[in-house]
Amino acid sequence: MQLFLNATSPFARVARIAALEKGLAERVQLVWSDPWNHDPALLAVHPQLRIPVLVTDEGQAIAESLLIAQYLDQIGTGPALVPPAQCAAVLAQASVGYGLMEAAFAVVIARKYQGAEADASVLGQRRLAALGRTLAQLEQTPPRPVGADFGLDQITVAVGLEYVRFRLPALLPADAYPRLHAWLEAARQRPSLHATRFE
Repeated sequence: MQLFLNATSPFARVARIAALEKGLAERVQLVWSDPWNHDPALLAVHPQLRIPVLVTDEGQAIAESLLIAQYLDQIGTGPALVPPAQCAAVLAQASVGYGLMEAAFAVVIARKYQGAEADASVLGQRRLAALGRTLAQLEQTPPRPVGADFGLDQITVAVGLEYVRFRLPALLPADAYPRLHAWLEAARQRPSLHATRFE
């Protein structure tokens, strides 16, 4: 299998962590790509020029990190990323973590192309408000502790928080979010999270 990704995409990181957690590291070839420069290899496997994309051994190209994680969960080994007995709770928390990634990524991209005025727009204000509400909710109700398993809920929240800390650190001060910082420090000890850290 091939996983098209880059080093700073939170979405690609979710897919990569899922592969590691499911014991598939040896089966997944990492293909480093730049979707912003119309990477021809990426375009050849998927028309949307987005990452991540997983190309299966059968040649099927699966885009979107949550869909990739679902596929890897089916073919890999070890604990389920979405345990059937906790399906609704895990997916609900994963949706919060994924929304955190989406909002943070949108802020970063808008600032890159529009500068400081991006935050002043209606959309910019909505994105920042969504980030603030999400972080406040996670501080009040942190993810379940990291133990023997590392589910999709924990993966998405950890990657979302790490991305905010990487790209938008002023939005995640330790004194305002002590429970989140403590949870994230524990999660960062997970080998899959450590191996995929943002550079």
